[in-house]
Amino acid sequence: MSSKRCFSLGIGFKEEDKPNFTGSFYSKIKAMIEELLKEYDNVCTLRVQMPISSDLNNPRNFITKIAKYDKVVNIPNSMTVLDELLPISIEMAKRNCKGIWNFTNPGVISHNEILEMYRDYIDPKFKWTNFTLEEQAKVIVAPRSNNEMDASKLKKEFCHGAS
Repeated sequence: MSSKRCFSLGIGFKEEDKPNFTGSFYSKIKAMIEELLKEYDNVCTLRVQMPISSDLNNPRNFITKIAKYDKVVNIPNSMTVLDELLPISIEMAKRNCKGIWNFTNPGVISHNEILEMYRDYIDPKFKWTNFTLEEQAKVIVAPRSNNEMDASKLKKEFCHGAS
């Protein structure tokens, strides 16, 4: 991580916190697998949150997903910017890092902030509409997890000398 992104951050869900969102089948399985993998001392588990990449053609890219939605909720979340963090995963393997890691960039960004950047840099004519969590709940199959993850463990390991 570059020093400009490495700043003091100690808020949100920590690696020691048990997953507390089981609103979807995916989330339940993810939590169960994480609990099982904790028993092995040679495993490194990366907690990825809303992955973003520069490949806007990838349907799994968070930006690509929300840009296609008719309506979005405007909620701040931790995000994993893959172009920045994937090189760190290679270094983690070289350092033999183990255990659970919140594999997100520091801080949070709202869905509207992401879409504003999409409009400003990609499509100046792009528009979106917001709706509430209650309105969203009526049209989605499973609830969504929105949270801030504490990135201080990753910062401590990879941002030496950053304040």
